[in-house]
Parts: sequence; structure tokens; C-alpha cells
Amino acid sequence: MTDKKKIGNKGEELAAEFLEKINYKIIEKNYRFGKGEIDIVCEDPNNKNLVFVEVKSRTNLNFGDPIYALTKRKMVQLRKIADAYIYEKKIDNIDCRFDVVTILYKPKEKPDIKHYINAF
Repeated sequence: MTDKKKIGNKGEELAAEFLEKINYKIIEKNYRFGKGEIDIVCEDPNNKNLVFVEVKSRTNLNFGDPIYALTKRKMVQLRKIADAYIYEKKIDNIDCRFDVVTILYKPKEKPDIKHYINAF
């Protein structure tokens, strides 16, 4: 496993823990469709929305904040995968949204975790 993959996996674990701490119900992790994946599918405790979460992790800011790693192309792909998830699970009459959780690892500090609700 590459370092990049390990960093991404750890970021997804931290994001799931973060969401659970704010009472989101994790429904599924790493939902795959075709060549794509949705990192976390969960339920918002406040309004029962179905939330598709993309996690972006970085070890430094050399390429900017992790939120900038989310491209238009990735957003289109995530929408297609979410549509497949909704179809496959026969979900009807529920509001859905896309959130992003970013993880910035800092040397000798806790990771900086940010939650962008309804990010796109």
C-alpha cells in the first residue's frame, strides 16, 4: 500500500469518527460503483438527509487546502455514483446532499478536521 493510500485511509477513518461524534449515523463506507467510490454514506441527525461524504486528506499545504483537491470532474463522478447508490438501494423521497470532510495532518499536533456541509 502506498503512503498516499495509507494517508487517505487514515483520513477516512478520522472523518468517520468525527461524523459519529456529531451524531451522524454511518450507513456505509467505501461504496464502489464502476471505477469510482463514495468514501462515506451517512445520515444527518438534524434533518435525516442522506449525506454522501468525500474525504480529502493532505500532509501539508504545498498544493493548497485539501478542499481544492475536489475538482469539477470529481464532483460529476460523485453525483453519478450517488445516483447509482440511490437506484441500487431503492431509496425514494429523501433529501440528499454532498458534504466534504478535509483532514490536514500537522506534525506533533492533532489533525485539523473541517466539515463542509452541502459543499456542492
